[in-house]
Amino acid sequence: MFDLEDLRGAGVDIPQKEKEEIIQNTQECPQWVHFGGGNLCRAFHAEVAQTLIDQGVFETGIIVCETFDEEIIDLVYTPYQQEILEVIMHEKGHFEQKLLQSTAASYFCHPARDESYQAVRDIFKNHTLQLVTVTITEKGYGLTTSTGAYLKSVEQDIVAGPHAATHTMSILTSLIWDRFQSNAAPLALVSTDNFSQNGQRFEKAILTIATEWCMKGHVTQAFVDYLNDKETISFPWSMIDRITPNPSQVVLDQLTESGIEGLSLIRTKKGTNIAPFANTESTHYLVIEDNFPNGRPDLAKGGVILTSREVVDKADIMKVTTCLNPLHTAMSIFGCLLGFETIADEMADQDIRRLVEGIGYDEGLPVVEDPGIIQPKTFIDEVVRLRLPNPLIPDTPQRIATDTSQKMAIRFGETIKKNVEKEQVDALQFIPLAIAGWLRYLLAIDDEGQSFEPSPDPLLSELQSQLAAIKLGEAMDTASYIQPILSNETLFGLDLYQAGLACKVQTYFEQMLTGTGAVRHTLHETVGGLQE
Repeated sequence: MFDLEDLRGAGVDIPQKEKEEIIQNTQECPQWVHFGGGNLCRAFHAEVAQTLIDQGVFETGIIVCETFDEEIIDLVYTPYQQEILEVIMHEKGHFEQKLLQSTAASYFCHPARDESYQAVRDIFKNHTLQLVTVTITEKGYGLTTSTGAYLKSVEQDIVAGPHAATHTMSILTSLIWDRFQSNAAPLALVSTDNFSQNGQRFEKAILTIATEWCMKGHVTQAFVDYLNDKETISFPWSMIDRITPNPSQVVLDQLTESGIEGLSLIRTKKGTNIAPFANTESTHYLVIEDNFPNGRPDLAKGGVILTSREVVDKADIMKVTTCLNPLHTAMSIFGCLLGFETIADEMADQDIRRLVEGIGYDEGLPVVEDPGIIQPKTFIDEVVRLRLPNPLIPDTPQRIATDTSQKMAIRFGETIKKNVEKEQVDALQFIPLAIAGWLRYLLAIDDEGQSFEPSPDPLLSELQSQLAAIKLGEAMDTASYIQPILSNETLFGLDLYQAGLACKVQTYFEQMLTGTGAVRHTLHETVGGLQE
């Protein structure tokens, strides 16, 4: 646990509200459960809740549930009594440190750990529960393979029924089934994961599991009707934005030097990078559709923008398709190929900077709609000039490259569609270059000809097998190998051949295969015409 005197001596902001009172209130009247106990929750949701507690407008805390990695709970929540040391890394070079005591309880919510799972079941039966927020990454909502077949774990869950489930969507559905049987009280299920129309995908996943269970007799049709009733169960859409990289050794060293002892970086057996502290940037946005059938805390006082679904969608499309996410993905691909270790260092590379500016300003901005609450050009300016170059943010291209196959349709596909509609797709060059770079990345050979380990991705082995015959330095026609990928509408949101971009992608890809240094050469030649 943290030593409060050490924290005070290090200049950490300590909450004034009695922690024990928040815990007691939460046990009696739980209001907010969060699934996904990783770094984003620890650096953002916990801060929102702490701000509300500090203002006296929220009398309970967050209950954090983890369904995938039990060591997140065992190594960073339980030993520190659910407290989080937040480190905000400001662009101008200083750290702001806060102790967050807003997490009232934490559980590994999985049938494999029965006591914790049963405790969460009881929480879901409590009519005071108002909202369930989720950060499990986009792939956590996926129920099927790229061919449309159910994942093996989902198929097993469908057969086994509630309370023998292992997939997060199945576990959540089982808990809502408990709530329905207990009192059928209303509830808001809020995806705060970083992808477009997240509430819609969340709703589809939960309803799919419930419908399959109903067909097998595990649950009743009345339960499916309950989930479909907008007056009882809502799936608000959201847009979230806060760069929250893995805990940094630089931050750990500074905390230790300031007198906070006993901290360490932790990598769990399942590959989660986490620590007793969470480091993040100062800029942040959370926009949520204001649809909470059982009420909600006054989230606006915690900095959350509450608005209509239409405005949320516009804000999310702006960020995810234009102003941040496609820039991040493009630079992560080339960062891995060119041997970069930090995003800030990449932004000092003129070729990469021109690439992200081209994707954002030249190809995205002309076709994105202004949501009215955040101006798109101002957003990109902030990203390019302040956020990505921030040397204190220890973010890596390797982290951002995780699950790239799940991101292509939104981050690039939507802008391609809009350019197709405007009959100006032939002008695109930076987005097809990024897609070609991804194909080159899948070969797991960097620009110096050295092998590297690609970041985790649910389709990695499938995609790599399709490209297995392609070798660096061997001239060849790659069309037959890349055609199944570039024509896959699940991957890109459209068929790139029908869109008229596949040939351009193929050309860039083959240019990057000619030998060592070809990635850099192709990148430099392609972005060279962009103004400084």
